[in-house]
Amino acid sequence: MSHPSYPPASGASGTPAAGAGAPAHTAVGAAAWLASLPARIGGIPTRGAARDPQHLALIEDARRLTYGQLAGASHAVAALLREWGVRSGDRVMIVAENCIAQIVLLFAAAQLDAWALLCNARLAAAELDAIREHARPRVVAYATETSPDAAGHAAQAAAQPAPVLAPDIGAWSYTCDASAPAEPVEAASERQCAALIYTTGTTGAPKGVMLSHRNLLFIAAISSTLRRVGPDDVVYTVLPVSHVYGLASVCLGSLYAGATLRLAPRFAPPAVYRALAEERISIFQGVPAMHAKLLDYLHTQRVAWSAARLRFAYSGGAPLDPALKTRVESVYGVPLHNGYGMTETSPTVAQTLLDAPRVDCSVGPPIPGIEVRFVSPDGADVARGEVGELWVRGPNVMLGYYRNAAQTNAALPGDGWLRTGDLVRQERDGALHIVGRSKELIIRSGFNVYPVEVEQVLNAHPDVVQSAVIGRTAAHGNEDVVAFVELAAGAQTSPAQLVQWCGARLAPYKRPAEVRVLDALPAASTGKILKHKLKDLV
Repeated sequence: MSHPSYPPASGASGTPAAGAGAPAHTAVGAAAWLASLPARIGGIPTRGAARDPQHLALIEDARRLTYGQLAGASHAVAALLREWGVRSGDRVMIVAENCIAQIVLLFAAAQLDAWALLCNARLAAAELDAIREHARPRVVAYATETSPDAAGHAAQAAAQPAPVLAPDIGAWSYTCDASAPAEPVEAASERQCAALIYTTGTTGAPKGVMLSHRNLLFIAAISSTLRRVGPDDVVYTVLPVSHVYGLASVCLGSLYAGATLRLAPRFAPPAVYRALAEERISIFQGVPAMHAKLLDYLHTQRVAWSAARLRFAYSGGAPLDPALKTRVESVYGVPLHNGYGMTETSPTVAQTLLDAPRVDCSVGPPIPGIEVRFVSPDGADVARGEVGELWVRGPNVMLGYYRNAAQTNAALPGDGWLRTGDLVRQERDGALHIVGRSKELIIRSGFNVYPVEVEQVLNAHPDVVQSAVIGRTAAHGNEDVVAFVELAAGAQTSPAQLVQWCGARLAPYKRPAEVRVLDALPAASTGKILKHKLKDLV
């Protein structure tokens, strides 16, 4: 499959931001390449069916769907939603864990120009209620067969079983709200919302991120092209499709390229181990915690690594530390690639290049087609190599926050730029290094402490699976560094020993004043640590 040349990725000065090995790109090629994308994400199954209708698209434990069957099922469910009154501009809320029904519902909603409101079934009932009340979906669909939690939510909502269609996509239930208002519809793919994803960010307050069809298609095409994904690939899909990383980079990117998705509803190290060993998995993408827990499983169970077809491993969604990267690469036998993004950028901003794996934990150069700036607190651009807040502009930037103009205006100050809130520096070769969140910066004795620096030291300890560092208000406007750690199974290391470990490797002002050991760090369904919940503990 050929693609027009990539658009330019440039810094504020217009100089290329991509590192060595990045493809050449021109503005003319950018326009042609973007114009080649389908108008709507709902066209992906039809595109795959036209290429090879018998090729496997989706695999879950109980069933499989070819691209031809995926296209047929999407059309059939779209007709059903239309019968239930779903119109263009309505929201269709999909409560599920990774499964075939979820993906068919996603494409069915897109074919009607309805917004897919993707929610992980593992959310609490109160969390789902708050999202539903804010988004006012016309239909709420529950993937009951593959998710016990979705079945529980469906029972609580008195949902009706959906009719069984051909091909069978698994049992699901639904409720309808005839009073739900529709939003205006835009013909242009860059203006029409395709997916509404609620994110807690660093504050814990949920925000509905509106992502357009072009946002998602741009990232799907970029992700699959840079990783050379194709029909021979089988992609282990355990990152939740209800999260933008799993949706755009893994699900849509793989299907856009004609690959096969092996769907897994939840991360479980034994299941990952078996799939990599027995199911011809060629791509495994996860957050750092998934890789750390898989290594811990291999060590504690004393099982040998087996993944003969694995050609690509990827980490994203949270900072990657050098010790974990080294351990993963020594076991997996392939480079562990890294990347950076956020829900508001659909999600990818930067990723390491397939032909130029990094020895450090950089997230690589900005992807083709976007611009980046690094801005000081006073609004001035900082020099290359200095830390500044990352601003992003390009086809990946969200439409805004649903029904929240104030937060939209704060995040999108004008001229197409998005303020990420992340502190970043750029190397001379264009690679980005994520220093931390601006809101997570700790001020200790007048010095800046970036939590990721301390976390990397803690994670290098052989008994630590993962860690999270936050600031605690102290006297005279100062802050203490407080660390939370999750230990490997059977580990006996004490908090005092971990403080001593840090003391030998960090400047005095960076050393934790306190280390707390938890059985498990609070995490989102992706595995990303929820630091706002840790703040409640201090």
